[in-house]
Amino acid sequence: MRSVICRQWGLPDKLVIEELPTPTPGIDEVLVGVRACGLAFSDSLTIQGKYQTKPEFPFTPGGDIAGIIKAVGANVKGYKPGDAVFGRGKESCAEEVIADPTLLRHLPAGVDFTVAVSLGNYGTSYHALRDRGLLQAGETLLVLGASGGVGLAAVDLGKMMGARVIACASSQEKLDTCKRMGADELVNYETENLRDRIKELTAGKGVDVVFDPVGDKFADPAVRGMAWGGRYLVLGFAAGEIPKVALNLPLLKGSAIIGVWAGGLKRNNPERYQAVAQEVLELAVARKIKPYVSATYPLERTADALWDLMNRKVQGKIVVTMGS
Repeated sequence: MRSVICRQWGLPDKLVIEELPTPTPGIDEVLVGVRACGLAFSDSLTIQGKYQTKPEFPFTPGGDIAGIIKAVGANVKGYKPGDAVFGRGKESCAEEVIADPTLLRHLPAGVDFTVAVSLGNYGTSYHALRDRGLLQAGETLLVLGASGGVGLAAVDLGKMMGARVIACASSQEKLDTCKRMGADELVNYETENLRDRIKELTAGKGVDVVFDPVGDKFADPAVRGMAWGGRYLVLGFAAGEIPKVALNLPLLKGSAIIGVWAGGLKRNNPERYQAVAQEVLELAVARKIKPYVSATYPLERTADALWDLMNRKVQGKIVVTMGS
């Protein structure tokens, strides 16, 4: 089977595709024939050694998978060869992947493999808005990086939760996508003054929740644009620079700065991690959310997919596809 391999820190052109033996699942594991693997901006950081966790070499990027179970370990219950599944795999950008069955779900009829892998983004954004941000109907949600994977999921979920959503992105094309996903207001933060626009769009009150996977120069005006009692959700630093925040601002606004990391949730509260995944799946089956997959790439073009992520060309989710 073919697998994307990272043997040294570097840019996507350092990745190689190798033929490897089919892995054998342990007694508590399953082997999945992968049909779709989701990539995220964090994968581009991981291969450069810039992410908060650093895997040992060699490793394979990717996390969210969807496919068909090919073999199960002796202790595995509830899954059998031939079952369509989705969830988290180990070293996932490969034609065959070992997975922990507790991190998988049966793929409901009518849900496409490529759509299924985008539900990982929704899990992160749902946990952020529901569990950490305590977003309420009628509140105002500001989404930075709103056209990206978790950002667009936040726009969609924010509307579903009854919030007024202000979507911020760097081009009109990206903002148009946010509008189609339900955003109420749009801000091009490359050409408009973000702090002034927040004040204008909220009549000076400020926003109740900020969803920030971007960081850098956008953090300060967003913090200053928060309402009394606001919640600032920190998801990452896709713009590159980790911002420094003046802590007198949360004090004066009675606001909170809250970290959001789905990997940490999985490690420290696996029961809630599983519940979030189930709740998101139920929303997808009920058609209450509308995941957006903007592009698919064959396995041999995984490096191109990661370049597109790094160069801010991606809207919503991008997926590597393989198998038949």
